[in-house]
Amino acid sequence: MPASIPQYVTEAITGPLTDPPGVKLRKEGLTVNHPVVFVPGIVTGGLELWEGHQCAEGLFRKRLWGGSFGELYKRPLCWAQHMSLDNETGLDPPGIRVRPVSGLVAADYFAAGYFVWAVLIANLAQIGYEEKTMYMAAYDWRLSFQNTEVRDQTLSRIKSNIELMVATNGGKKVVVIPHSMGVLYFLHFMKWVEAPPPMGGGGGSEWCAKHIKAVMNIGGPFLGVPKSVSGLFSVEARDIAIARTFAPGFLDKDVFGLQTFQHLMRMTRTWDSTMSMIPKGGETIWGGLDWSPEGSSFNCGAKTLRNNSINNTDQIPNINLANMKNVNYGRIISFGKDVAEAHSSKIGRVDLLHGVYMIIVDQQGSMKADMLTNLTNCDIWIEYHDIGDHRIKAVADYKVYTAGSILDLLHFVSPKLMARGGAHFSYGIADNLDDPKYQHYKYWSNPLETKLPDAPDMEIYSMYGVGIPTERAYVYKVTTATDCSIPFQIDTSAEGGSEDSCLKGGVFSADGDETVPVLSAGLMAAKGWRGKTRFNPSGIPTYIREYSHAPPANLLEGRGTQSGAHVDIMGNFALIEDVIRVAAGATGKELGEDHVYSDIFKWAERINLQL
Repeated sequence: MPASIPQYVTEAITGPLTDPPGVKLRKEGLTVNHPVVFVPGIVTGGLELWEGHQCAEGLFRKRLWGGSFGELYKRPLCWAQHMSLDNETGLDPPGIRVRPVSGLVAADYFAAGYFVWAVLIANLAQIGYEEKTMYMAAYDWRLSFQNTEVRDQTLSRIKSNIELMVATNGGKKVVVIPHSMGVLYFLHFMKWVEAPPPMGGGGGSEWCAKHIKAVMNIGGPFLGVPKSVSGLFSVEARDIAIARTFAPGFLDKDVFGLQTFQHLMRMTRTWDSTMSMIPKGGETIWGGLDWSPEGSSFNCGAKTLRNNSINNTDQIPNINLANMKNVNYGRIISFGKDVAEAHSSKIGRVDLLHGVYMIIVDQQGSMKADMLTNLTNCDIWIEYHDIGDHRIKAVADYKVYTAGSILDLLHFVSPKLMARGGAHFSYGIADNLDDPKYQHYKYWSNPLETKLPDAPDMEIYSMYGVGIPTERAYVYKVTTATDCSIPFQIDTSAEGGSEDSCLKGGVFSADGDETVPVLSAGLMAAKGWRGKTRFNPSGIPTYIREYSHAPPANLLEGRGTQSGAHVDIMGNFALIEDVIRVAAGATGKELGEDHVYSDIFKWAERINLQL
């Protein structure tokens, strides 16, 4: 509530106010202890202009991303040009330098009144934290992870700042709190900091053990998110939706003209970081044509209770699974609702994708003979304009794409992006983690192709929201719009036919935090890293802390204190309390170890992952 409203008025509406976690824990005697490092995710950190073209005159050190987004409205094409990276190098375009905002203000608020880290920072301050014991590891979230070091030396700066915080706080190790894509970025950092130069930071194999008490991952897309696929495929679903909430004209024709989606696709396909969130592990993790780990165990129509205080699933009301259909979540993209729901033996697929893809990659002279459009008639070029009509048809005729074939699809529709991405990211499961090839940085952000540090006293937490329908698979159609349009769209007419159906508006939903499915956020802590495994050879203790989503009780609660949503969870009182207790010195055992509502352990048993 705004401070201008007297507390007695607020309490008359909402009832007695509970103490915020920081106030509550200060009364219990908790005080500042371990230094804290925040690692923001994609799109939530501010970016400012340091050098630009003539159209950006007057914007030196002004925010292009975050804040009011005023320049998006005033000069949208100039804004998109400066927010784009070079399509060949993935670095700065000539004459343009956009850099991350530094300090806690980099990501405390995404826009005016829309908090990201601000509530957590304020609660930590209640027990004595201040800037000398808190550090925002801001980075340019558009770049590939290794390129943040190549261009800005960001990884080196994070290493130096953590070493300084440990040295100036009596040798107390840091508690690192990454959020969203920041979870993958810090996973990359932990490998980089130990690796020898020039590829790594040269800290040696004991660096993490000496400097990190705990890594408390919030909403971590460890194994990727399906919505990254739809974002790359048709720019229809991605975390950039947060910006759309605060800029309603963002997708309207009056901002960029009639080709808004094309401008967005051209811009976002230069952001190599988006490829870090393509689903990892193939069909072993995400399921195949006729199976998925989740099956049908989530009721998409269930009403969420305000129950963040319970500690086990026995107290959660039973769901009538008999009324729920099996969902083929393994089919991440299906062309047509009938294809999405039919048994694989009933689907007549035309297996042309690989052959067509080779034609595109080989750049044969006849490749452009039947180009989808005459480029001179299009205001903006996107890679779809280099694809012929029969190749577009071939994509649809292949019918179904699982996590095992989605990379072929993306290589086909976005060859330049995937060519760059292939040098920085990998999506498989390692056969032998001792193979020297896994020392390359392209594997460092994939938990299935890398080992955790040798740090048995460190702790790793997977903290995420549950109970919200979360994008898991899509029904697509080929558009019949103008030649310059994006040729594929989510078929919003595809509906499941009942209130409890997980198919709504062309999107199949599963359990998660609205952005990251539980499967991605929780599987490594539930199975891949649980105990001593080949992915966790030193046996770092791992804990799952799930927060069951409960919407605000009334409008005066704003975004709620029990939210499990991907960004709003940063204001969840139970999560904040867990973070503060660990920062003040508590261990995972003292928190009560796992706190689980979902079926993540049941799903983990169904996944045949060699440990």
